[in-house]
Amino acid sequence: MNENEIRNYARLMKEFGLTRLEITEDNKSLRLERAVLAGVQESSLHPDPVLTLTVPKPKEHEDYISIKSPIVGVFYASSAEDGEPYVAVGDHVKKGQTLCIIEAMKLMNEITAEEEGVILEICVSNGQIVECGTELFRIKR
Repeated sequence: MNENEIRNYARLMKEFGLTRLEITEDNKSLRLERAVLAGVQESSLHPDPVLTLTVPKPKEHEDYISIKSPIVGVFYASSAEDGEPYVAVGDHVKKGQTLCIIEAMKLMNEITAEEEGVILEICVSNGQIVECGTELFRIKR
């Protein structure tokens, strides 16, 4: 992403009245934020938004894949409070097999294995609140 593209995004934010914009391209993330104060006219604000660039994400470790939460919610290892967990460390899983549930806004969302492999690590605990992108599992290929 070059400076001109960033400036174009900033202009679009102002044009549409957006206060935040996040863009991810080629393992690079850009987040633009703009403060709007109550009772202050748009023209009196500093025209440039605050820019926050994050470093590129490291490549996946070649020996395992990382399963990350696609949504914000509560992680559940099983379908019932006293039920057996879907998976445990050392279990062999198949592509499409349910690994856990993330509850978001009273909806239960099943998270499935993206590839076949063996569970190396369960990175979160039952009942833990997870963010979008939180690493849930590591699966050895």
